[in-house]
Amino acid sequence: MTRFDASDKRRCRAGRKNGLLAAKRSSYKPRGCVGQEKKLCWHTTFGTIAVEEPQYRAGTPISRPFSGQAQVTNRCCSQPLQRVVTDFGADVAFGQVVGKLREHYGVDLASETIRGIVEGHAQGMLEQHALAEEWPSTEGAPWLVAEMDGGMVPIVTVDPEQRDRRKGKRLEWNELKLSLVHAQDSRELHYGGTLLDGVQGAGSWLFDCAHRAGLGTHTQVHAVGDGASWLSDQVEQRFGAQGTYLVDFYHVSEYLGEAANLCSAQPEAWLRTQQQRLKHNQLPAVIAELQPHLKPNGPPEEPVNACHRYLCNRSHQLDYQGALAHGLPIGSGEIESAHRYIVQQRLKRPGAWWTPKNAERMLALRLNRANNRWDAYWDDYIKQAA
Repeated sequence: MTRFDASDKRRCRAGRKNGLLAAKRSSYKPRGCVGQEKKLCWHTTFGTIAVEEPQYRAGTPISRPFSGQAQVTNRCCSQPLQRVVTDFGADVAFGQVVGKLREHYGVDLASETIRGIVEGHAQGMLEQHALAEEWPSTEGAPWLVAEMDGGMVPIVTVDPEQRDRRKGKRLEWNELKLSLVHAQDSRELHYGGTLLDGVQGAGSWLFDCAHRAGLGTHTQVHAVGDGASWLSDQVEQRFGAQGTYLVDFYHVSEYLGEAANLCSAQPEAWLRTQQQRLKHNQLPAVIAELQPHLKPNGPPEEPVNACHRYLCNRSHQLDYQGALAHGLPIGSGEIESAHRYIVQQRLKRPGAWWTPKNAERMLALRLNRANNRWDAYWDDYIKQAA
């Protein structure tokens, strides 16, 4: 059964009406005009429409009254169909969208056409969002929870010196930086991220997320991450004295778990003891437990040495007692989950690879939907097309 879309009906009626008016106006052919008919078809959510379009030529210029009035071109896609294609392409591989369109709408589009539509609108979404840069003047939410983390995505680069673009391709993994922020008493998450803009770009997105989540003059930003130095640096740079950074408790526990087998005959009990000490800000006691088992001449990756170094270098970022006292999280599980359902679900599908620009576009598309800006984008797109 053919599925009809309300907006498509309106376009169809408008196009039919405009086409009839155009035909009446063009029934009189000026002297010297040569008329002929040519098949014109375009794709919509209720199938492919085809008409015999009258065309007139007076010398070199060609007049096409129907397509001009109906605002269609041969083999184009209606706006509702583009929205459907973009929605499908945001979730599954472009080749799989071909089957979904055929199944649900009876429309056959080539995968390259689908790719062009999806990436075109993804670029529009990337350009639409302007990042906030100024601090708000209002008081804002008391606490914001911020998390940021990096994840690897498959990127293909092409050797520009090769005349044949099929040669000189190289597959590598680049780090995509994702962030999320929400108010302490709210579960409305605000996402941001970038692949191309590096650490500073990731920091700009983090600030923008905080701005949307309720950042104000009196807001304290509680940031949690895996201990990478670029994360803490961006928190300090963007929020100053109003930002604090806490190393994810479970990352610390992984280091302690590796060291436990070398520090005690009962590693599980030893690990639980050290975790409880950290939650009560008893870091010196944990360090004291590690010191007798250090190997001064051992390799840096030796578990006890690595754990000792990790804790000592981040001693000012382990205030778990303070976070728990304010009801704030001590783990960064939210951002790690976000990597799975925003980034990995689409950009790390089996066999997928991306150019850097296309990966940035697809990330913008995924973030647009995660931030509930889908309808706003299409409303603006329709207004601009009108």
